[in-house]
Amino acid sequence: MNRKFQQDNLLGQANSFLNVLDQVSQLAPLDKPVLIIGERGTGKELIAARLHFLSQRWDQQYLTLNCAALNENLLESELFGHEAGAFTGASKRHEGRFERANGGTLFLDELANTPAMVQEKLLRVIEYGEFERVGGSRPVRVDVRLVCATNEDLPSMAEQGEFRADLLDRLAFDVITLPPMRERREDILLLAEHFAINMARELGLELFSGFSEKAKKTLLDYDWPGNVRELKNVVERAVYRNNNGYVPVHHIQLDPFESAYRPRQRIKAPTSSAPLLTPATTAASQTVAPTSNVAIQPAEPDLSTAVDFKTLSQDFEMRLIKQALAASQYNQKKTAELLNLTYHQLRGYMKKYQLLDSQQ
Repeated sequence: MNRKFQQDNLLGQANSFLNVLDQVSQLAPLDKPVLIIGERGTGKELIAARLHFLSQRWDQQYLTLNCAALNENLLESELFGHEAGAFTGASKRHEGRFERANGGTLFLDELANTPAMVQEKLLRVIEYGEFERVGGSRPVRVDVRLVCATNEDLPSMAEQGEFRADLLDRLAFDVITLPPMRERREDILLLAEHFAINMARELGLELFSGFSEKAKKTLLDYDWPGNVRELKNVVERAVYRNNNGYVPVHHIQLDPFESAYRPRQRIKAPTSSAPLLTPATTAASQTVAPTSNVAIQPAEPDLSTAVDFKTLSQDFEMRLIKQALAASQYNQKKTAELLNLTYHQLRGYMKKYQLLDSQQ
């Protein structure tokens, strides 16, 4: 059995997590597409691998691709291949991931980032089991099980025309939704000890003496927005800095950037061309949330002619987020609370409106 699957860190005793493993076991023997939904760091890649290695395709190819890592043209070529001369630099035929995964499983992460043209070709592969290479005209037939993952709200994207609804229907034979770490409190110390023991072994320590009560409280009280991946990083860093197998880990530093000398850089402030939000002063103001003291007076569109509802709505959302960021001193956690959003929902909106660029 694949070594990666043996060491997949899929550990837990929370009912929400055990239900996911049961669902995976039921889905694995089927050849149907599967959609995995979960916040960053919840283990979507590990669940996809488990689906493959518990299936009848376990001894065939298992290939993965992050759809957000490539632009539209490169993504199409990497998925479906290209013929010689298809574009500048294409000196010979290239087999894409679908061809190389024939008989096995292909896992596509960050599915929401796929452009419309790629979505159309994915739909054809799912429906007919065939596609054409870039620059080609002859259909290529394949037998590939498709597993996809995203941390976005695909049904909402489909409603807004940002993702093909027919593709979503084909992909969602069944959907595996992964619980975030904050909903698996009983698994935090179990996973932390597992990661700590592995890190102690990597460091050549003779043993791991556990966590102090203070360290346990720190681990249990944190919300883990980065989920299992963040927990793993925090624990490994704590064991590495402790560097003594005979002394329990006491200090847990949740933020590796925490320092009195850390340079501070804010995201780009709203420009003067974008109207700012102001505290509500008139009854006509539209309140953001029941607990918020920030409001906006939306500009009234001229309805004597047709308007672009989608554009106006998006413009309003972007202005609202910019003003909330300014009101929160650009603290994203406080901004999310101000807008009555989760942290990850806010990050999704900021990504959508390219408000994260200056923080990269």
